[in-house]
Amino acid sequence: MTKFQTWISAARLRTLPLSISGILVGSSIAVAQEEFHAVIFSLALATTLGLQILSNFANDYGDFVKGTDNDDRVGPERALQSGLISKNEMWWGMIATGIVTFLFAVALIYIAFGNRSSFYALIFLLLGIAAIAAAVKYTVGESAYGYKGLGDLFVFLFFGVVGVYGCYFLYSLEWDWKVLLPSFTIGLLSAGVLNLNNMRDRSADEKSGKNTLVVKIGAEKAKKYHYILIIAAVFAIVLFSALTFTGIEDLIYFFAFIPLLSHLRRVMENVDPEQLDPELKKLALSTFLLALLFGLGQII
Repeated sequence: MTKFQTWISAARLRTLPLSISGILVGSSIAVAQEEFHAVIFSLALATTLGLQILSNFANDYGDFVKGTDNDDRVGPERALQSGLISKNEMWWGMIATGIVTFLFAVALIYIAFGNRSSFYALIFLLLGIAAIAAAVKYTVGESAYGYKGLGDLFVFLFFGVVGVYGCYFLYSLEWDWKVLLPSFTIGLLSAGVLNLNNMRDRSADEKSGKNTLVVKIGAEKAKKYHYILIIAAVFAIVLFSALTFTGIEDLIYFFAFIPLLSHLRRVMENVDPEQLDPELKKLALSTFLLALLFGLGQII
């Protein structure tokens, strides 16, 4: 494997569709309200992808330094764990990715607000800095929040509320509380992906001192929590459709419920955490499918 291929592997491309789901949902609502701006869309995508890649690099670095990535780990081998990228190289990779992402965020804020609102521009600049910090601090440092069971909350906020509602606001510069509902959906499903990952890794995380929410509440309660996340996500987006219904095309995303229901059945029947790994991909892609179909329904 070449160095370039190693960095591509470390970026974990399979996580990227989930990360842009919120941008698709927020942007499609803006399209429906005739508020869409192609440059804002492009920069929002670039910023979000940068944040996800930064998070992946940071997770690789933080878990390796803390000894969490060891022979007990169930998921795919990571770059530092394999020795293909050194600790110093990953550190500088994180810095470079963070700088590029910040520049994308500044350009996005400038295009969205210009001279119209310095107050909101400042708020979004602070949100951008917070998002970069959150991407790194999930596993890096003594106060890494992922090791304290707070990962789900941060994923819900940044993938959901900030990702969907924040993106929508960049287009419209208007508050619409109904848009919070699909933002909750994406946030809850994203938290579900993290919960599934932590269910798979519970035993190894517990041994290494990574106190995720799953480690704190145990396997059986984590299953029940997972059902609540998925069902609440479905309820929130259906409620949004009920409040904004304009035609049957609004409900095209119902087809995405099919793999979600199949996923819930698999989780319910699971007795071997290692067998949950394929369900991670299924839930992430189901969320992306939901975002795509929801967006299509908003646009047509």
